[in-house]
Amino acid sequence: MTTYRSKIGLVIILPALPIFLGICALDIINDDWFALFIILLIAGFTTYLFRTTYYTINGNMLNVRSGFFVNTDIDIAKIKSVAETNTMWSAPAWSMDRIEIFYNTYDSVVISPPNKAQFIVDLQVINPNITVSLNNKK
Repeated sequence: MTTYRSKIGLVIILPALPIFLGICALDIINDDWFALFIILLIAGFTTYLFRTTYYTINGNMLNVRSGFFVNTDIDIAKIKSVAETNTMWSAPAWSMDRIEIFYNTYDSVVISPPNKAQFIVDLQVINPNITVSLNNKK
């Protein structure tokens, strides 16, 4: 069994951090402890999602998990292709450095493993018929 945590990208974290800190500061200045509690609750939930977003290869199955929202099992034998993507759609991926996995007839999932190349190699060991389309821009 191999587990990959989601890569966490600064493009996602950095814009939210000053907004979060500013709202917390305003809540403290205005003595609005209920609003501060709600903001800290949201921060805690976001941290929970960061820590519980991962991708596990176990035997012939790929499990994509993100908190209690996403728990998808994919038969690796049914994966047709893997391609880099920069889609902004919501996905179990905490970075914009993403790949999209196409499986079955019309299904796909967008993820962001920290080492895409090794992740793809691990999939291809199980299913060598997976086609790969990477931009190789780095």
